[in-house]
Amino acid sequence: MSGNTDMKLIKNGVRLDGRKPEELREIKMELGVLKRPQGSAYVEWGKNKVIAAVYGPRELHPKFMQNPTKAVVRYTYNMAPFSVDDRKRPGPDRRSVEISKISSEALTAVVETEDYPNTVIDVFVEVLQADAGTRCAALTCASLALADAGVPMKDMVVACAAGKINDHIVLDLGKEEDNFGQADVPVAITPLSKDIVLLQMDGKLTRDEYSKALNLAVDGAMQVYEMMKKTLIGSLNRKE
Repeated sequence: MSGNTDMKLIKNGVRLDGRKPEELREIKMELGVLKRPQGSAYVEWGKNKVIAAVYGPRELHPKFMQNPTKAVVRYTYNMAPFSVDDRKRPGPDRRSVEISKISSEALTAVVETEDYPNTVIDVFVEVLQADAGTRCAALTCASLALADAGVPMKDMVVACAAGKINDHIVLDLGKEEDNFGQADVPVAITPLSKDIVLLQMDGKLTRDEYSKALNLAVDGAMQVYEMMKKTLIGSLNRKE
């Protein structure tokens, strides 16, 4: 995020891709896209393409990593080498390790881990195509995959971001907005209780701007949650 305000990212209330400030990119969701995992999901969010797979609960090895009181939620976020314009070096980097950690903590807040001591619930997320906001798309996709796997959860986790471009607070930053905007605030919530389970910020905002961005991101997350519910209900109806 460069904060380069010379680039016109919004003009007369319209953004580069034609969206209004409070408008989400187009989102598509699908469950059960893989046969071998217990659960899986696929999400297209703008030009982002993300797939998630869930294995477990299953016994955690090596045993010294086991927790006798609850399951461990292990989240692995990875961007495919071909997911970005310039080929990414394969394997984990500092960014993917950080996103994996905070996303694991967000999901642990809702999974009924106490029901499965000494086990691990593995969540693998692969970003096939990246276009800004991948951590939000990935975490939302992972939550859908957990639901598809039938893993007991107190609530879902849904994520969305807001940010600042050309001194305007907007919802769901696209690639150019993320690269040349002034701030980015990714947020993940549990929609039933409205608890915040992930909150980060890149860039600078005033107190009022931060409050507006946070509220806008939460509103966006609730819109995404309605899409998640429709996807889950549609999947149940097809199974019946």
